[in-house]
Amino acid sequence: MAAHTPNPYPEISFEARMNSAEFRVHSDAHITLDDTHCRDCTVRGCITACPADLFVPTSDGGIVFNYEQCFECGTCYLVCNEEGAITWTYPEGGHGVVFHNS
Repeated sequence: MAAHTPNPYPEISFEARMNSAEFRVHSDAHITLDDTHCRDCTVRGCITACPADLFVPTSDGGIVFNYEQCFECGTCYLVCNEEGAITWTYPEGGHGVVFHNS
């Protein structure tokens, strides 16, 4: 039987981890949506997969994306099955999410 190795990192709640994040927002969005693709999408994986819950369906069938608190994980780009719907890049240097130690 293998010996249990203690976790070397302290337990940190999700809220505490989120409070350690700083978002340095650039005026230009690093992710853009082509709404014409989103309206025809039946999967809408970006809405359910985004860990920051930044994709919001609209009443007219579209999707609104708020890039200001994006974790830059790329999940939306990976799960999107509509070619050309999401254009994803990293934010310009000096901008984006910064995780501070907590």
